[in-house]
Amino acid sequence: MKPTLFESALLRERYWSVTHQSGLRVFVFPKKMTSAYAVLATAYGSLDVSFRTADRADFTTVPDGVAHYLEHKLFDNPDGTDAFTRFSALGADANAYTDYTKTAYLFSTSSRFDESLAELLRFVTSPYFTPATVAKEQGIIAEEIRMYRDNPSDRCLQNLLEGLYQTHPVRRSICGSEQSIARITADLLYECYNTFYQPSNMILCVCGDVSPERVLETVDRVLPAPSAPRTVIRAPICEPDDVAAAYKEETMPVAKPLFYLATKDTVIPADAHERLRRDAAMTVLSEVLFSRSSPFFSRLFEEGLLTTSYSNGYSGTDSFAFHSVCGESDNPLAVRDRLLAYVDEIRSRGIPEADFLRARRGLIADQIRAYDSTEEICTNLLSFALEGVDLFSYPGLLSSVTVPDCERLLNEVFRPDRTCLSVIRPTAAQGKTF
Repeated sequence: MKPTLFESALLRERYWSVTHQSGLRVFVFPKKMTSAYAVLATAYGSLDVSFRTADRADFTTVPDGVAHYLEHKLFDNPDGTDAFTRFSALGADANAYTDYTKTAYLFSTSSRFDESLAELLRFVTSPYFTPATVAKEQGIIAEEIRMYRDNPSDRCLQNLLEGLYQTHPVRRSICGSEQSIARITADLLYECYNTFYQPSNMILCVCGDVSPERVLETVDRVLPAPSAPRTVIRAPICEPDDVAAAYKEETMPVAKPLFYLATKDTVIPADAHERLRRDAAMTVLSEVLFSRSSPFFSRLFEEGLLTTSYSNGYSGTDSFAFHSVCGESDNPLAVRDRLLAYVDEIRSRGIPEADFLRARRGLIADQIRAYDSTEEICTNLLSFALEGVDLFSYPGLLSSVTVPDCERLLNEVFRPDRTCLSVIRPTAAQGKTF
């Protein structure tokens, strides 16, 4: 178990990677800061609804929301306490989250790091579910589902995904629905846990004033004896190129219409490095064309079509990707039309070199600033580790992006027939036309 060293001359940073005898991949990023941060994650998210292990012929299909439900229940202990209480006693701040591709458990602390890390490893590797405790959790998660459904921004994004995708499971809520979680049982949670919470399917990332040797001592002490890993096979996802709907609208009690405007990227490279390269180029392109310093935002803001509540970006995994802009506008349909016209304008005259260079420099500077936070370092390190690529490769990829790269993607991705506009209008404005 000799750690592999990764170094960046540009960032003047380093981290180590090692695969523990249990199969757990461990990443340690030493950083002399007052707090330490650790995250233990499994490559299991809301998209994983149909799967099998290599020793089975048939796929198992589970209800939506199991990964998120499992996240909640892992904090339970047989003595009736929960892991949050134990972390509080250690002076650590703990949390967890589930997204489309992973479930992560984390803590930050300024003292008693070794004990907190041991607690993190202990509770995630010690599942305890009973029919009674699983049934009790249904009400709690149902309330969380209703909370997200009643949040205008969350609702707008969910409607967008339902419009962009026809069959892909990303169009379904990470939490599931009240109907789907009612079908979750203790036996089902154990089945999914035993499938996905194998050390070989998990990653531990640590950032703080610690060494790889110190982290591995705790891992050796707490992790169970290694067992033969089982290969997990996900059912293939077949998603058409066309969107399900070009326009989605709903009314809710909001002061001003909210919108998400997105374009579906149908090219998903199989190779992780190529996906990362595409992500870097799309990120630069988005910054050039749609950031708050862009002509697009400046013009629409001056005309009153956009407010300062505005953001843009590119999101993607190994099975879906899209570019989006979102914000507030009294006339979201006009924003859509102006964006499509703006893209055509850039296509015809090209991307200005000065705008491109300024955007790229700014993004590289953002990457450097991210190394001032143990939380950001750990979060980014986890994302890159799950993809199997070096964290330090991203600034270099950003630097290698060229104007022709961005112009190629502009022509390839931004197609009106692969665009969806999701709008939440004020309830009082129902029926009003713009």
